[in-house]
Amino acid sequence: MNIIQLLYGSLRKPVTIIVAVIAIIFFSVISIRNMPVDIFPKLGTPTIYVAQTYGGLSAEQLEGYITSYYEYHFLYVTGIKSVESKTIQGVTLLKLNFHEGTDMGQATGEVVAMVNRARAFMPPGTISPFVTRFDGGSVPVGQLVFSSTRSLSEVQDLALFKVRPMFSTLPGVSAPPPFGGNQRTVLIKADPDKLRSYNVTPQDLVTAIAKGNVITPSGNIRVGDQTLITPQNTVVENIQDLANIPIKTGSGPTVFVHDVAAVDNGADITSGYALINDKRSVYIPVTKRADASTWDVVQRVKAALPDMQAAIPPDIKVSYEFDQSGYVINSIKSLTTEGILGAVLTGLMVLLFLRDWRGSLIVVLTIPLALLSAIICLKLFGQSINVMTLGGLALAVGILVDEATVTIENIHHHQEKGEPKGRAILEASKEIALPKLLILLCILAIFFPAFFMSGIPKAMFLPLSLAVGLAMIASFLLSQSFVPVMANWLFKDHLSEKAKEGEKTSKFKDRHGKWLKKAATASTLIVTVYLLVSVVAAVLLFNVLGKELFPKVDAGQFQVRIRLADGTRLERTETKTKALLALIDSLSGGQKIAITSAFIGNQGSVIPC
Repeated sequence: MNIIQLLYGSLRKPVTIIVAVIAIIFFSVISIRNMPVDIFPKLGTPTIYVAQTYGGLSAEQLEGYITSYYEYHFLYVTGIKSVESKTIQGVTLLKLNFHEGTDMGQATGEVVAMVNRARAFMPPGTISPFVTRFDGGSVPVGQLVFSSTRSLSEVQDLALFKVRPMFSTLPGVSAPPPFGGNQRTVLIKADPDKLRSYNVTPQDLVTAIAKGNVITPSGNIRVGDQTLITPQNTVVENIQDLANIPIKTGSGPTVFVHDVAAVDNGADITSGYALINDKRSVYIPVTKRADASTWDVVQRVKAALPDMQAAIPPDIKVSYEFDQSGYVINSIKSLTTEGILGAVLTGLMVLLFLRDWRGSLIVVLTIPLALLSAIICLKLFGQSINVMTLGGLALAVGILVDEATVTIENIHHHQEKGEPKGRAILEASKEIALPKLLILLCILAIFFPAFFMSGIPKAMFLPLSLAVGLAMIASFLLSQSFVPVMANWLFKDHLSEKAKEGEKTSKFKDRHGKWLKKAATASTLIVTVYLLVSVVAAVLLFNVLGKELFPKVDAGQFQVRIRLADGTRLERTETKTKALLALIDSLSGGQKIAITSAFIGNQGSVIPC
C-alpha cells in the first residue's frame, strides 16, 4: 500500500526526506511572512449598509420622505433577503441582508443604482448616502487621536482635509470621517437693530451673500496668438471679503454686509462630542478592510504617523491609541509557548519511560515540523493567521505528539526482542501504519462536518478544522518518513541496558494486562455504565455551561453603553458620561486606566463621508 511504500522510500532515500524537511522550514518562513495576521478569519457576511443624512428632519419625517423610498427600491436588488432600517433625527441607517452565495460586487452596483433612482422621489437637498459593504472582519483596530488647545472645529477641519486623505491611501485601511468635531462653517451674525436702521431684511442679506459669492466659469480671451484664461472674481478668497459685499446700491449710500453683520469662522450645530480622557477631542477610527491583515494595517498606520504629524500644525499632536494588534501577537506568543511546552513535556515523558534521549529528540523535532507543514497548507488554502487557525494549531499540539511517540515506542519494543536496528525500524513502522491511519481518519471525521456548514459558523470553524486536520496529516506523514530516517541515523544497533524496559514498567504492564482481561468478562456492563455516565454528564454540563460564540477573554479593555431618556440634551449626557468615567477610575484604584474614549450623540449630517 502507499503508506508502506512511503516508508520504504524514506529508508532507501533518507537525503530526500531531509531535503523535504529543509523545504518545509524554508517555505513555512515565507508563508508566515506573507500570510495576513488578523483577529478573526474573513467572514464574508453578505450585508450592505446605506447611511443617509438629512439635517433637521425628525425621525418620522425621515422615515416617511426618505427611508420608505429606499426600502421599496431595495426589494428589487438581486439576491436581497431582507431590509432593516433604523431612523433617528437627521440620520437613517438601512441594513441590506443578502442570501448566501450572492455576487456582492453585482449587488453593490445594483444598490447604488437603486439609490440614484430612489433619490428622485426625495426632498430637495438630499445628498448622496454612504453605501458600504459590511464584513465581520472589517473591525476597528485603533484610533488616531488629535490633541490640541485649538477649537474642535479647527482640529476637525485639519483632520478631515489634511490627515484623512493620507490615511485613506494606506493599503487595507478604510477611512471614516473624524468624530468629535463639527464641520467648519462661515457664520454671518446679523445685528437686528442695524438691519432695522438700514431698512434691510434678513432675506436681503441672504440674497446679497448668494449673489456676491457665485461659482461661474472663467472662460477664455484670445489676444494675438494666445488664448488666455480669464481671471474671475466672483468667489471670495478670504471670508472677510464677504463683509464687503453690497446689499443695497443705487440712490443713497451703499449698504454693505459689514454695516449690518459680522463675518466669523464657526462650526455647524453640535450633534456629538468625543471625549478622550474626559476632555473633548477629535479622533478618526482606524478600521481595516475585511481582506486586510490587522498586523500589517497597524504597522502601516504607525509608520505613517510622522508624515501625518508634519501635515498639520505642530500644536496639534496625533497619536495612535487602542492598538488591537496586540491581541493577535499575544495569541501567537501563546501558541509558541504551548508548542514549546508540549514538545518539551512530551520529550521528557518519552525520556522518562523509554530512557532514551535520542527518541525524545526525534519526538520533539516532529512537533514544530508538523505545525510548520500545516501553516504552509493553510497559506495554500488562502487562510490567515488568526485566533481560529492558531486555536486549531494549539489544539493539534496535544494530539500530533502521539504519532511520533507511538512509532518510537514500537521501535524500542522490537529492539528489546533482539531484532537488528534496521529490521526493528522497518517492522515497527509497518506494524502500526494502519492503526495510526485509522486514528487519523477518526480525528479528521470529527472536524469534517465543518465543510458542510454555511454562513458565519463555516467561516469561523472551517479554519480551525483545517488547522487541526492539516497538522494531524503532516504528523502522520512525518511519523512514517522523518521519524524512521532519524531513528536509523541516531539509534544504536542494540538498546543499552538503561534504555531497556525496567522492572517497574514490566510490572505495570502486567497488572494492566490482567485488569483488561478481567474487564473483558464484564464488557457489556462496563460499556453500558460508561455510556450512561457520559450521557448524563454531557446533559448536565450542557445546561450548566454558558453558551457564547466566542469565549470571554481579558484583553485589558471593555465597553460601556449609556442610554438616557429620549430627548436628553447632549450636555447632560456628557455630564453623566464623565461621572461614569470617574466612577470607573475610582473602582480601578485610581491612575490605573491608560486611556478612555467616549462618543456622545451622533455624527453630523454634513460631514463628508
